[in-house]
Amino acid sequence: MANRSQLGFQDASSPIMEELIEFHDHAMMVALAICSLVLYLLALTLTEKLSTTTVDAQEVESIWTLLPAIVLILLALPSLQILYMMDEIDEPDLTMKAIGHQWYWSYEYTDFKDLSFDSYMIPTTELPNGHFRLLEVDHRIVIPMESPIRIIISADDVLHSWAIPAMGIKTDAIPGRLNQTSLITTRPGIFYGQCSEICGANHSFMPIVMESTPLTNFESWSSSLST
Repeated sequence: MANRSQLGFQDASSPIMEELIEFHDHAMMVALAICSLVLYLLALTLTEKLSTTTVDAQEVESIWTLLPAIVLILLALPSLQILYMMDEIDEPDLTMKAIGHQWYWSYEYTDFKDLSFDSYMIPTTELPNGHFRLLEVDHRIVIPMESPIRIIISADDVLHSWAIPAMGIKTDAIPGRLNQTSLITTRPGIFYGQCSEICGANHSFMPIVMESTPLTNFESWSSSLST
């Protein structure tokens, strides 16, 4: 959950989000090095008198040709690694389907016989004390902690996007198409997200609340809903 005046990312709750934050820090350090070098060269150009040998030097032309290539390689390799990690889906312990509607989410636990429900945002007038406005729902999704989860995402009417920042997940929900993603939560907690695709008048009223619990608690929750 983001805090007021927070400048950085939310605390990572999945291995993918940890990798994304590390890549962000890596890219920022590369950008800082480039900006520092450019500012130094600009200052040097304004304060020093350039000689003919400096302007026509082939060594300088080779350097400013090779440096951008090296920078691109430094950014591309970790980026491609994370991209493949996000696309890779291991044998999941649980499969869940999320379907976007105007303007609520429907969830189905396909490994269970009768475990499905709709998730609506709780209006501000009915919100209990201590809960977050525009983020709390009447039915949370619950997943077991430290277990690979496959999430199949689609939509029933218009484009939606299923996103939870702390998990590093943002997947489009497209009518007539099934997209899938995977996640593993590294700690218990309650994680908030929202629809991240403009989908109509009540686009901002489609929150997502995920609760990560130990396996025994998840089994108790699922059995209580199935009966």
